[in-house]
Amino acid sequence: MPADAPVSKRLQRSAGSIGGFVVVTLLTFIGLLAITFFIGRVVPIDPVLSVVGDRATQEQYDAAKIALGLDRPLVMQFFSYVGDVFQGDLGRSISTNRDVAADLTRVFPATLEMATLGIIIGVGLGVPLGVYAAARQGSWVDQIIRVFALLGYSVPAFWLGLVGLAVFYAGLGWVSGPGRVDIFYEGLVPARTGLMLVDAALAGDWDVFWNALDHLGLPAAILGFFSLAYIARMTRSFMLDQLGQEYVTTARVKGVPEWRVIWGHAFRPIRVPLITVIGLSYAALLEGSVMIETVFSWPGIGNYLTVALLNADMNAVLGATLVIGAVFILINKLSDVLYRVLDPRSR
Repeated sequence: MPADAPVSKRLQRSAGSIGGFVVVTLLTFIGLLAITFFIGRVVPIDPVLSVVGDRATQEQYDAAKIALGLDRPLVMQFFSYVGDVFQGDLGRSISTNRDVAADLTRVFPATLEMATLGIIIGVGLGVPLGVYAAARQGSWVDQIIRVFALLGYSVPAFWLGLVGLAVFYAGLGWVSGPGRVDIFYEGLVPARTGLMLVDAALAGDWDVFWNALDHLGLPAAILGFFSLAYIARMTRSFMLDQLGQEYVTTARVKGVPEWRVIWGHAFRPIRVPLITVIGLSYAALLEGSVMIETVFSWPGIGNYLTVALLNADMNAVLGATLVIGAVFILINKLSDVLYRVLDPRSR
């Protein structure tokens, strides 16, 4: 019996941890629902007019208002909205005349694909550049990397996208233009996942795959540049703090090779804070791709949100905002899980 006690305690702690995780996630999501709903109700856009138009009679206006449930008290509207969301009902889009949930299922994979490739570029280049800049602090290489990172904070995304199209597409012809694929490749690959590269690979259609990658490369590289700037700067800051610690000095005095001092000693402790940096950067790419998607005519959630705003399509605006907020919550919670994996002290 005593031997089983530690196992029982571990199971209880695990169950409590999972339960706490679920409760916190649920409460955070309900808070997001509340913020999204009430902001959508206070903006100076009349959803009834968006449906019936400004030439509708008062009787038509009142009938549409009742049909939409907007004649009820605000609190009752909110609880009804929460119930619909948990059932997967985000309303109907005025712009597309389809369910918003179906629209978001269709457009979100395009944004996910571009942001995922962007974060791969950002992490693959940003982390090594940040480490190298810290290891060569004060050198000309460090200065160049810092200036490069500063550009990522200061250059507007839409301007860089337009310049990229003008130089690499119109000027040099190195990449394909706007859109996900050329027009004669559209519809050739069945949409199984919504991710064009994955669907083309599953279908074995490598012409579509390479054409989609050609279209994806430039916008993903621009997004990767912005994430690279943030990741490189934070990596450099974390590394400088570790390189000044006594254990690093001790390792160097013992004659440990410099590459091992940097990657084996100084880099290991910064993996945990880097998870937060990478997670926030990834979420920011998913949220902040609006301008890039507009410039490149990319059929993602950012472009969808822009069209919805221009058409005063509040159901689509609230649904897209809710999805983006949910992604932030999910990534933050996954970061917490990775903390526990990489740092046993946080368990």
